[in-house]
Amino acid sequence: MKKIIGLVIAIFLFVGCKDNQSKSEQIITKNKPVKVTLKKENGKFQLYVNNKPFYIKGAGLEHGNIESLAKHKGNSFRTWRTENGKKSGKEILDEAYKNGLMVAMGIEVGRERHGFDYNDTIAVNNQLERIKKEVLALKDHPALLLWGIGNELNLRYTNPKVWNAVNDISKMIHKIDPNHLTTTSLAGISKNEVDLIKERCSDLDILSLQMYGDLPNLPKLVREFGWEGAYMVTEWGATGHWEVPKTSWGAPIEENSTLKAANYLKRYQKGIQADTLQCIGSYVFLWGNKQERTPTWYGIFLENGDETESVDVMHYIWNGTWPQNRTPQIKAFTLNGKTAYEDVIFKYGDEGTASVKIYDFENDAIKYSWEILPESTDLQDGGDYEERPKAISVEVINEDNGEYVFKTPKKGIYRLFVYASDGNGHAATANIPFKVE
Repeated sequence: MKKIIGLVIAIFLFVGCKDNQSKSEQIITKNKPVKVTLKKENGKFQLYVNNKPFYIKGAGLEHGNIESLAKHKGNSFRTWRTENGKKSGKEILDEAYKNGLMVAMGIEVGRERHGFDYNDTIAVNNQLERIKKEVLALKDHPALLLWGIGNELNLRYTNPKVWNAVNDISKMIHKIDPNHLTTTSLAGISKNEVDLIKERCSDLDILSLQMYGDLPNLPKLVREFGWEGAYMVTEWGATGHWEVPKTSWGAPIEENSTLKAANYLKRYQKGIQADTLQCIGSYVFLWGNKQERTPTWYGIFLENGDETESVDVMHYIWNGTWPQNRTPQIKAFTLNGKTAYEDVIFKYGDEGTASVKIYDFENDAIKYSWEILPESTDLQDGGDYEERPKAISVEVINEDNGEYVFKTPKKGIYRLFVYASDGNGHAATANIPFKVE
């Protein structure tokens, strides 16, 4: 009996030691950075992670749901800075690792339009030293894919020395972090910028481009403007607020969630998927929600976390199949019989009658909610923070099954929003600008 007990204890201790050893090996593996390389083979650029081909199926993600990105089979996300105000860079990378995702880690770089002076050598050097500390802190994390040096530094700038600074940052990164690649993201593309990047930023590994309505023309423009290296699209998505028709009083007309989704698919197929030689993947904008002209314009999630139809499209792009439960679609939306493109104008105290028609693939019960916002006056650019307008209260005369009748508010410029939820975490949305005289 004593021999049996001794044998059991010995086995237990052996298994325990072996288990501890395996955990130790896992920790060592976890703390080991991946090796990221870029190769050109038979005229085609290919990204490799630990010698395995890696095509970026990604999303821009500031405060969005990392777990849901993994669920929909994205493989990477980008940030705009190492610290986003809610989570540290390490916390972001840890969560990415937990969900099997890689991160294109953004680095905050001073913009001329925000007052940064690239003739100020002290400021430029201080920036380089600050970035060096950020890189040293995160460079060995296994979820790190590459470094994004600045965002849209070409937006309303005049001093080309910014590209010398970017090149110096890239050189510094390559010196202290031999495992990861570098890039910078441009707003749009032009021959002038391509020439400047080739002349002053030769240390960059990849060029990143950000385009919206004009994305289908990108492969042609890349060739036309002489970029011969690898590139990726680090922002793309809804038609930009600068690209859409406007009302007679100047309010940009936002596409509804169904039209947006159709455009996401078309733009991906023509502007990203079509270039099989130089494009190494993309990051859709935005896996989350933000106020930019409206609270619904660029985020492919609503403020309450519901997915819009553009998430369905990304699922289809990344998987080749549609999600099991689809998001409702908007078939028609009018206010007093007019669409958003027909100038809806009231007098104070008039009745407004809104009507929305929804199609749901699974015939889920649809719950409607409505909201009236003043037209946003906090208008920034380049994705800078904007304050969300506060909803106003109006007298509601009737609200039933996709119809909403209300008394118009005081003189001003507004938008009426509708949200149609299927109860399964998906919702369609649209808005119509209107004016009260």
